[in-house]
Amino acid sequence: MDPKALFSLSYGVFILGSHDNTKINACVTNTCMQVAANPTRIAITVINQNYTCGQIKECGTFALSVLDKSVTFPTIEHFGFHSGRDTDKFASFPYSLDANGNPYLNDQICALFTCKVISSTDLGTHTLFVAEIEDSKVMSDKAPLTYADYHKDIKPKPGAEKMEDSGKKIVGWRCKICGYEYEGAELPSDFECPICGHPAEDFEPIYES
Repeated sequence: MDPKALFSLSYGVFILGSHDNTKINACVTNTCMQVAANPTRIAITVINQNYTCGQIKECGTFALSVLDKSVTFPTIEHFGFHSGRDTDKFASFPYSLDANGNPYLNDQICALFTCKVISSTDLGTHTLFVAEIEDSKVMSDKAPLTYADYHKDIKPKPGAEKMEDSGKKIVGWRCKICGYEYEGAELPSDFECPICGHPAEDFEPIYES
């Protein structure tokens, strides 16, 4: 199977906000589609290891923000490359709460959906949530960001920023998306994370202690 064939499928880029009894949180996802009407329902998938996934399972609701083309890479990096278990993701971002208490950004988004989970299915690496849209709002007149736009126009190109040499030996590589760790000093350039499917450029080195 040629995994590059999957790149021809069209995706958007979204920030998925939820909460539990401890904190509000959010992650980035690129999987969302309308699957029914009257009532209108959408389907999303979330990596099982994500803190947000557990929150959605607990509270049964989420806020889906559709990112627009004004979004910056630091925003996507902050919400997509860090875990809510040890980061307050909204500490430095203006946000509001929807009717269910789930957070969403006040800017860089063109639409907002307030959703209630109807069903969930464990897919192994991800959980598929089907949810009914309880409310929706147009937040700006800017065009929505596609996953292709993100890779072409927003995500830094490999080698654009040279990583500082720590002087220590590299013993492995860690996926910045889901935390999967690859053992070995050399990460193949065509390697893809077996958990979340992200490419080698989304891995960071693990140095010897």
